[in-house]
Amino acid sequence: METFIRSDQYNFIRAQTQVLINAHASVNDTGVLNALKALSIEKVFSLFDELGEEQVQLLSPVRDLKERDQADAFLTELKEYVIPFKTLNEQSIKKLFPKAKKLKLPVLDHIDFRGISYLGWNDNGTNRKYMISQNDGKLSALHGTFKPISKKGICTICNKFEEIGMFLYETKGPQLGTYTKKGNYICQDSQKCNHNLISLDQLNDFIGHLNG
Repeated sequence: METFIRSDQYNFIRAQTQVLINAHASVNDTGVLNALKALSIEKVFSLFDELGEEQVQLLSPVRDLKERDQADAFLTELKEYVIPFKTLNEQSIKKLFPKAKKLKLPVLDHIDFRGISYLGWNDNGTNRKYMISQNDGKLSALHGTFKPISKKGICTICNKFEEIGMFLYETKGPQLGTYTKKGNYICQDSQKCNHNLISLDQLNDFIGHLNG
């Protein structure tokens, strides 16, 4: 069976396993538990436009999870079917940022490409953040200034309460020689942001806003 699960979908399923574990630990009403189990499997199946018989069999055990070790085993098996982010190396990253001077490259060996929906990293020496996203298999890249703030807040991309900073991306303005800056607050730690991401909608909206 081929890979068919996006990283954000995997994160959503992981979150549903925690919902079920918490329910079994705190709810005694069988009817309520059965309703939660039915709702969880419905939510998981609805992530996909179409599922084959093997895929249904792979995902179906989510409804029967009660303990953490069961969930861990289930998620480990599921991870094998997560679509990895498009293969990148130092040369391909440099091509995506042709105008970036003194580009600081990420340590690719430390990245789980099945665990990211976008590749992001910081250059603290220049106060810049770099991002590579993909849409329909095509890569796009942008970089801008990044200023961390001293308190936690809601990330525009993953919508979780994390250590954030202001990311600003500069584009050419409507008149010759003018520039416009766009941005918002996003996670300082892009790996954590990816781990939190349970939908691509806000990521795509963020990238679209910057490029629009």
